[in-house]
Order: sequence, then C-alpha cells, then structure tokens
Amino acid sequence: MACPLNPADFYAATDYCTEESVGFLMRRVLIAVAAATDARLEPCGLTHAQWGPLFLLRREKASTVAELAREMQTDPGAMTRLLDRLEAKGLCRRERSTDDRRVVRIVLTPEGEAAADKVPVALSSVLNEHLAGFSEAEFQTLKNLLRRMLANAEALKAAA
Repeated sequence: MACPLNPADFYAATDYCTEESVGFLMRRVLIAVAAATDARLEPCGLTHAQWGPLFLLRREKASTVAELAREMQTDPGAMTRLLDRLEAKGLCRRERSTDDRRVVRIVLTPEGEAAADKVPVALSSVLNEHLAGFSEAEFQTLKNLLRRMLANAEALKAAA
C-alpha cells in the first residue's frame, strides 16, 4: 500500500545506519528513562511493569483489566497476572461493578495510592535529568516534533 503522506527522504536502504535511526535513538532514550525510573522506584518495591498500571489507576485513566492492557499496550492475560502480583503486594484489589456484574474494577488500596503518588515524582526527576542542557524552546520543539511523528503514525494507521 502506498503511503498516504508525502514521505520524507532521510533514509536509504543502501546506506541505512541503525545507530543514526530516529527509531533506534528514541528506543534507547525510552530504555534509559525506564531504567532510571526503575532504579528510583526500586526502594518502593516497584518494577517498570508495576508502576505503569498503578500510575494509570491513580490518574483514573483506566479501571479494568482490558483498559489497563490497552493503555499499557499489552495483552489482558499478562495484565491479569501483573495485577495478581500487585494485589498480593496489597497495592490494589478487584471490585465487581454494582452496575454490571461482568465488570471487575481495579481499585488502589491506600498503600497503592501512596506508591502511585511516588511515580510522577520519580518520572519528573528522571526526565528532567535526561533533558539537562535543553532550553525551554528546545524542549517545546522536541515535544512538537514527536507529536508530528505520532500524527503521521495515526494517519498511516488510518489509511491501512
């Protein structure tokens, strides 16, 4: 299928270099940020896989296994197993909906809320450290460029 956008001409298969790939660089940054955040949250007993759902629950971005799996881009079975571990740690519990008995909501315990409240503190610190030396204008430009790439990705997805 042809690209619905006018594709850029920055890469060529004949001289493609992984280390200069935008995707490779973004992935390296994401890995570095995740590792630093994990190190920051390790004293709380939270791993990368665990602090994400806690943060989403605390921000009320998701409340069911399916919603969490969709937001975390994982399968519901893996999310169920992860929630089992969080529940065993006393950080969340499952509650059957009173409106629809088929729906099970995931609710943070007070301990889970306290743990989730540490996530934005850690993320803010880690991201600020990774953005050291950036000006405000560069920071805004970086966000705008990433948003444009995401908009292109959405347009490609919609056209497929």
